[in-house]
Order: sequence, then structure tokens, then C-alpha cells
Amino acid sequence: MVEQLRVDVDDLTGARIIALLTQHHADMAATSPAESMHALDLAALRDPAVTVWSAWLGADLAGCAAVKELDAGHAEIKSMRTADGFTGRGVAAALLGHLVTAARDRGYRRLSLETGAEDYFAPARRLYLRHGFTECPPFGAYVPDPLSRFFTLALDPE
Repeated sequence: MVEQLRVDVDDLTGARIIALLTQHHADMAATSPAESMHALDLAALRDPAVTVWSAWLGADLAGCAAVKELDAGHAEIKSMRTADGFTGRGVAAALLGHLVTAARDRGYRRLSLETGAEDYFAPARRLYLRHGFTECPPFGAYVPDPLSRFFTLALDPE
């Protein structure tokens, strides 16, 4: 199924991507207390430092992910989400591979992320570890938080 996945830069104007990201933000707010919830809302995802990609299987929106540039050598993964009905089909792994390739192509030396420490986020943590990310201390503007886990991947140019 994943071989049919098409990943495009998204301008965040389509109703389906807006609905998916709105659902993602609401789910994150319901899962984590406000001080530990770091998902970007639509306005923040439209920042020029952020690129959002949508993943499509045919005409169906299967997921999305974003990368935010922190500096010329470091970027952060934001708002990874697989759409309902597409979990367990390799969408997240394919999107993550796309983000790593895009980060390398942009010349970043490091790609990092924050995710939750709660059981709800265990599948995401396993995904990142399977793809070579390692736990790290808080980066950027993050501070230590028992409800957050931080991961990073050193990017070697290919």
C-alpha cells in the first residue's frame, strides 16, 4: 500500500488537511496538559519556517507531517499524524522517511522532535527509535518535562 503513497508540500488551504490538523491539535490538547502540549495550531503551521507535507493514497488523505527549521543546521519534526483508517499501513514510516530525506536535502545536520511520555504516544516513540532516532535532552526552547520525551537523529549527507 505504501508504494502508492504520494507526499506533497501542502499549502494548508484544503478542507481535508485543515480537518486532519484540527483533529490532531484537539487530540493532543485532550491528551496532554496545556503546559506539556507542543503541537502547532494551523496559524503556527503557516509560519514560513515550517513546511507541511500531506500524504495521499489515491484521492484519500492518509496523513501529514511538518518540519520546522530551528537554525541552518537543525530542524524539528512537528504534527506527525496518520489519518483515521490508515494506521498500521506504513503511512507514518513512509512520511518519516520523507522528512529525513527532505531534511538531508536541505542541509540540516540534525533532525529532532518532542513527543509525549504517556502510553498514548508509545507507538510514535517506537517508530522514531526504529528509524534511528535516539533520546536526547530538551533542545531549542524546550525545558525538562516529565510528560515530554525528546529524540534526535544526526543526519549524514548522502
